[in-house]
Amino acid sequence: MNHPLQTLALAVSLAASPAIALAEKPTVQKDNFGKLTNGDAVEIYTITNANGLRARVMTWGAGLVEMSVPDRDGKLADVTLGFDKLDSYLTRHPYFGTTTGRYANRIAKGAFTLDGKTYTLAINNAPNHLHGGLKGFDMRNWKGEALANGVRFSYTSADGEEGYPGTLKVAITYTLTNKNELRLDYEATTDKATVVNLTNHAYWNLAGAGAGDIFEHELMLHSSKLTTVDETSIPTGKIEATAGGAMDFTQAKAVGRDFAKVPGGYDHNYVIDQAKPGALTPAAEVREPKSGRVMKVSTTEPGIQFYTGNFLDGSVIGKGGIAYKKNYGLCLETQHYPDSPNQPEFPTTVLRPGETFRSTTVYEFSAK
Repeated sequence: MNHPLQTLALAVSLAASPAIALAEKPTVQKDNFGKLTNGDAVEIYTITNANGLRARVMTWGAGLVEMSVPDRDGKLADVTLGFDKLDSYLTRHPYFGTTTGRYANRIAKGAFTLDGKTYTLAINNAPNHLHGGLKGFDMRNWKGEALANGVRFSYTSADGEEGYPGTLKVAITYTLTNKNELRLDYEATTDKATVVNLTNHAYWNLAGAGAGDIFEHELMLHSSKLTTVDETSIPTGKIEATAGGAMDFTQAKAVGRDFAKVPGGYDHNYVIDQAKPGALTPAAEVREPKSGRVMKVSTTEPGIQFYTGNFLDGSVIGKGGIAYKKNYGLCLETQHYPDSPNQPEFPTTVLRPGETFRSTTVYEFSAK
C-alpha cells in the first residue's frame, strides 16, 4: 500500500513589512546550534523567502524551531512554541515542533501483532505507548542537507529500535517557497513489514509564542466525526458524530467556549470529512482575532489530532524566558488514527518492503 506523503505548508497572503530586507529567491543559511554529549554537531537552518517569512529547522528531531509570519499590519511574530537554545530540546519536553515517530500518537498497552508476531513497545504514557517510545524520532539527530529553498533531513531507524520491526529509512523535507508555503514532506521505506505514522508536533499560538492561552483562537474543523476514546485515550473502535456538542467544530467557534465541558481538555482525533488516500483535503482553519492571523490546514492524512496543551503547567521555560502555562499552544497533528495497528477497521498504517510511505500536510497562513 502506498501511503500519501505528508507535507507541511504554510502560506501567507500578505505583503511583507517594508522594514524587512527581501531577496528575489528563498535563501537557506546553515549554522551550528550546539553539540551533543558525544560531540556530534546539531545544525540549524534558517530559510527566508522573498516575502520575509522565516522558518528555522534543526537536525535534532528534524524539528521546526521557528515560524515567523506577519499579522494584519505586516508585523512578524514567531507563532510556534519552543526554546532559544539546544540544551532545552535535549531533555524530555512536550515535543515542541518535533517529528514524532516511528508511530505518532498512542498504541494500546505498548503492543501490536503483525503477520502473526507480537511486538512489544515501551510504556511511556502509562498504560500505553506514545510517539515512538522512550527515544523516538524526536530525540534523534538527523542528517541535514541544504536545498535551494529548503532542507532535507534523513534518518535510518534500525530494525528493533524502540521495539519496531524493520530497518526504516525516513526522509523529511522542509521547503519554503515564494508563494509563502512551508512544506514538510515525509517519505519512508522498510526492509521488513512494520507500522508507520508520522507527524509534526508543533504547538501554535497565532498571537505569538508565549503570548498567553489559545482560548480566544477561533477554530473550525472540516470534520463531523471523531474516534471515541476510553479513559486512557485509546480509541474504542467507534466513530461518532460531534453534532451539537462541545466537540463540534464544524462551525468556527472560540476554543475556550465549550472547554469546561471537556474533561481534561481537547486531545482527540477527528476524522477528516471526505478524506481520500493521496488527495489533499481541507482539515482545519484557525483565526486569532487580535492579530488577524489565520492558519488553514489541508492534508492527505485521514485524521487530525486537536490538542490544547493540557499538560503544560508553567514548569517549562520557553523562548524569551517565558514560562509556558497550560493551554498556551494548540496542536493540529495530521495523522492516521491512534492505535491503528490494533484496530483492523481503521485505515492501515502497515508498510511493507517495496512500498513507500508518503504523506502531505499544508498549513496556509494569512491575516485579515
